[in-house]
Amino acid sequence: MSKLRQDFTTITWVMIPVAIAINIAIGTLIYAIKFPFVYLDMIGTVLVGVLCGPWAGLLTGLLSNLIWGLSGLNPVYTPYFIVGGVIGFLAGWFSQWGWFTSWWKSIVAGAITGVAAAALSAPITAYLYGGVTGAGTDVLTAFFRALGFENLAANFIQGLAVDPLDKAVTFLIVFLIIRLLPFRFVARFPRGENIRKT
Repeated sequence: MSKLRQDFTTITWVMIPVAIAINIAIGTLIYAIKFPFVYLDMIGTVLVGVLCGPWAGLLTGLLSNLIWGLSGLNPVYTPYFIVGGVIGFLAGWFSQWGWFTSWWKSIVAGAITGVAAAALSAPITAYLYGGVTGAGTDVLTAFFRALGFENLAANFIQGLAVDPLDKAVTFLIVFLIIRLLPFRFVARFPRGENIRKT
């Protein structure tokens, strides 16, 4: 419990709204251009998870989707708040076990997180939205439906086709961002010690 309190420092509370803004800005752009292979809407969440810990990542992911959806910017995102939370938590968990110490480990961690995201988001998309959310990935879902897969299966396969790639790219982007930041700055974050500059 003391570690949890240590993770929610002033710099964490400052970072969370910045991360949410990053998620919404990039995610809105990708959603608008209907890009079919990535979302890139969790870069801020992953950044907080890595630098501030799993619980801070979880809170950032939950709030990001809730604020994005309930603000009216994109209501589709609201039910995916649990997915965002899990992504943030896993980013922090992988970070504390040293998976952000090399580029390839961060990619593998992202791909694993993507599988979890696909499993969680498929039922939401299939049952709440009938398999269609308005994102570019709807094209892939329609393709799998045309091959004869039922709605849930088509959404899950689409998720497996997209989410591991998306999260691998997201985790790699965060790895590179952290590598570009001065170590003195990174060390100010609660979990900065998990990032070894080699």
